[in-house]
Amino acid sequence: MSVQEKLDKILLRVEKPARYIGGEPNSILKETDPSMLRWAFCFPDMYEIGMSFLGMQILYFALNKSDHIYCERVFTPAKDMQAEMEKEGVPLFTLETKTPLKEMDIVGFTLQYELSYSNVLLMLKEAGIPLRAAERTEKDPLIVAGGPCAFNSEPLAEFFDAIMVGDGENQIIELSELAWKRKNSGQSKEDYLKELVNVPGVYVPSFYKPIYDEKGRFKAFEKLYDKAPDRVLKCIEPDMDALEFPTEHIIPLMDAVYDRATVEIFRGCTRGCRFCQAGMLYRPVRERSIDNIVKLAKEQLASSGHGELSLLSLSSSDYSQFNDLAMTLLDYCSAHNVSLSLPSLRLDNMGFKVMDAIQGARKTGLTFAVEAGTQRLRDVINKNVWEEDIFKALGTAMDLGWNAVKLYLMIGLPTETDEDLDGMVELAKKIMDLAYSKGKRGFKVNLSVANFVPKPYTSFQWVPQDTPEEFERKHYYLKDHVRNIKGVTLHYHGSYESHLEAIFARGGRELSKTLELAVEKGCSFDSWTEGFKEDAWKEALAESGIDDNYYGLRGLELDAPLPWSVIDAGITEEFLLREYKKSLKAQTTEDCRHYCNGCGINRYVECTQCGVLKDAERTYSV
Repeated sequence: MSVQEKLDKILLRVEKPARYIGGEPNSILKETDPSMLRWAFCFPDMYEIGMSFLGMQILYFALNKSDHIYCERVFTPAKDMQAEMEKEGVPLFTLETKTPLKEMDIVGFTLQYELSYSNVLLMLKEAGIPLRAAERTEKDPLIVAGGPCAFNSEPLAEFFDAIMVGDGENQIIELSELAWKRKNSGQSKEDYLKELVNVPGVYVPSFYKPIYDEKGRFKAFEKLYDKAPDRVLKCIEPDMDALEFPTEHIIPLMDAVYDRATVEIFRGCTRGCRFCQAGMLYRPVRERSIDNIVKLAKEQLASSGHGELSLLSLSSSDYSQFNDLAMTLLDYCSAHNVSLSLPSLRLDNMGFKVMDAIQGARKTGLTFAVEAGTQRLRDVINKNVWEEDIFKALGTAMDLGWNAVKLYLMIGLPTETDEDLDGMVELAKKIMDLAYSKGKRGFKVNLSVANFVPKPYTSFQWVPQDTPEEFERKHYYLKDHVRNIKGVTLHYHGSYESHLEAIFARGGRELSKTLELAVEKGCSFDSWTEGFKEDAWKEALAESGIDDNYYGLRGLELDAPLPWSVIDAGITEEFLLREYKKSLKAQTTEDCRHYCNGCGINRYVECTQCGVLKDAERTYSV
């Protein structure tokens, strides 16, 4: 009985069968032949999460442009589907052709967040593919990965044949073309991997052996293949307009988390927030032209029928021609009854003309990332937003008719005290007072509080993290203090989940055993509150001999060797250390659109947003 025949029975017994049937508008079906390179693009979470991921759409269509490459999609089945598949003997399969994963040539995972790692191993197990690269044969698929977490993929390195870091559009094609030649020439996997090290941004973990000290802590890498680079520099695509962007996106058959047309307007960020990993990993800033963005937006709306358009970037209002772009798109959206969503707006440069124009269209919510409740702590993290900016922007928003705002805040930041928590409460009170003064009695403030997680390639990569108990104390402290402020609601993240995230963000290959044990104990869907098994993770850490205090709570010595040092994100450690020392003095750093701060990225590519291009022309001090 085929996979499809078994599915016809199973789908009648699961909660959301639309997750598994495929056949969505704009998905691609090809006639296959034995010479074709078969790709499985895996998103290690549920369908509705993965279908909201723009990167999958971009790479799916990039790969499928080739006549001899066929890329299909795979998502993690929900627990009810897992049980039915096990009962009927159905291995994990692709959506497009219902082909078992173990029959594919390449199985690729996108690593978007650390708490998806258990799902990676779960999907390999469900596919019947040996977990560790060293256990797989020439007949098994190549297992590869990419995404932001690839910049420290060491906890997963034992499971992957190759890992891609940086911009993936051309990189993934080059990797795939070499794999197609290997398939049709009989080349060994070892020889293929030796060729692969010449592809920009491709890291082959088996060519690097981690060395540990007598306490079991990472010391250095020993290179096992002399032609592999000492450090793997991320792939950087300098021209966004030269990159193809799909406009006929796959339309999901059920509600996705973000069900809307999306256009990426630029990559990178010049702000330099010291906690922000994405702001460092995606440097330098590279913008799409207005004409290109408008063209892509119109084509995507026409092909999808979406009623909302969103502009994607790390800080949308930092786009150099933001007002012109937003007004052009607003005119088009208003004429076609489409709402325009402008996420990632900065309080200090939000275009009031744009806000006023949005008032005339279907409005979406306002969301601002304030991060901290006091100016001192905002200076520590280099947020460069002042209280007067906050109230000027919110006052204007209220005058234009907005009735609610969501503020992103963070607890556990370096040097934080309870006075900073009080500052969050006071900020909420002042916003409500402002609303009352303007006669807006029904105004709502939603405080969304995240737990600080120290991440590689940031100025805070060395710092300790609050204990789960301290996070919980701060949650209850805030909850008690906002309880009686009418119109204010508070949401916060799980404490142990953030602790685990820090462990895998800063850990090395020694965590591979922990992951295997956790999956054996039933851990999966760790980013879902109802799926997280704290006790099982604690057991897995203890049984694998991991001192979780070392990774999360105590922090790292400033001169400690770092497990992710084999990857070069283009940012120098000297720059990050300089920024960390400035943070301890609550000294801010200018936006590098106005002043080059010597992060090091222009050693590799011209940083067109830098105020000054040559680091050598500057001197830096703390």
